[in-house]
Amino acid sequence: MTQPSGHHSEAPAGSVPGRAWLMLALATAGFAVNFWAWALLSPLGPWFGESLNLSSFRQSLLVAVPVVVGSLGRIPVGVLADRFGGRVMFPLVSAATIVPVLYVGLVGNSSFPALLIGGFFLGIGGTAFAVGVPLVSAWFPPGRRGLAIGIFGIGTGGTAISALTTVGLVESYAMATPFLITAAVLAAYAVVSALLLRDAPGRAVPGEPMLRRLADACRLGITRQASALYAVAFGGYVAFSVYLPTYLRTGYGLEQADAAHRMAGFVVLAVAMRPAGGWLSDRFGPVRVLGGSLSVVLAGALAQASTPALMPLGTIAFLAMAAALGAGSGAVFALVALLAPADRVGSVTGVVGAAGGLGGFVPPLVMGSLYGAYGSYAIGLVLLAVVALAALLLTGTGVRHAVARRVAAPSY
Repeated sequence: MTQPSGHHSEAPAGSVPGRAWLMLALATAGFAVNFWAWALLSPLGPWFGESLNLSSFRQSLLVAVPVVVGSLGRIPVGVLADRFGGRVMFPLVSAATIVPVLYVGLVGNSSFPALLIGGFFLGIGGTAFAVGVPLVSAWFPPGRRGLAIGIFGIGTGGTAISALTTVGLVESYAMATPFLITAAVLAAYAVVSALLLRDAPGRAVPGEPMLRRLADACRLGITRQASALYAVAFGGYVAFSVYLPTYLRTGYGLEQADAAHRMAGFVVLAVAMRPAGGWLSDRFGPVRVLGGSLSVVLAGALAQASTPALMPLGTIAFLAMAAALGAGSGAVFALVALLAPADRVGSVTGVVGAAGGLGGFVPPLVMGSLYGAYGSYAIGLVLLAVVALAALLLTGTGVRHAVARRVAAPSY
């Protein structure tokens, strides 16, 4: 069995080329800026809900549309990243995201259909993830990839920037202000990344057509397993980061700014735990980290299902789930880096990333519908616990066996 081209040029185990850290920093910054743009509508969901008189479901749909488009868009963008590399794709995705940001900020915020169109194209920003993972993975040796991709995952904190600044900027200045600032930062990053970003020497470049590569990636066991786990880990993170302000307002009666700040705290903890999940996976294996993370999510969801007092139990439950979802997300991509072929990392990442985003798309709609029907979030949280239990069983069976086979296989 021959290794994919580029595999032989990897640095010796454990050593990291000096430029790898610069490329990691650039990729993480690009991921954060694009995620900031991707999440601009979420903090304004309650505001648009009131000003445009939207139903609970329409409000959920408004914040969920960029999530689903950004998620599905990762599939073609991941394949293109394998082909053309991050040096080409990062500036391209960043520049393309500027257009919907300006559209929503300047003209597309006065009606529900216009916002949906803007939200659809804001999804482009969410595809940056599928560009960064193969770029970073190629620069780092196998024993350091979990940590490196975990650090790259800090870019999901772009959603926290949006949560902390968007509402305040709109209230202090104008609706267009946060959108104009984000567009300027995206433009600056597109220029800087075009000048400085480089792909790893000896990067594995696939030769076959795009659709065949995508089909091959989908047939890999790691793609299916990691997709299911990421739909729970990252999907849970995305779902809470877009829906938590609404949940806290309707479930606990908090003010909009207070709810947005608490959501930002959830996001910051989850983001901080992502590199920890990758680092722990490098040391103890992704299966153990995933098992522990999913167990915490299961317990936290069951605790929160009874809508306990926000202080202290509700806060503890949410923060424990934030930490577990962040660590679990880092562990999933440590798993991808361990099991995916070198020239398929982008394609596999695209499909897995799409599954994660779709995992974040469904829960806000379910929660909004259930609350509209029953006036309670309990059923939704019990469903989250059931899903976490199913993912825990998958980790302990199929994923554990796949990792054991990979570790036992001889390397050539």
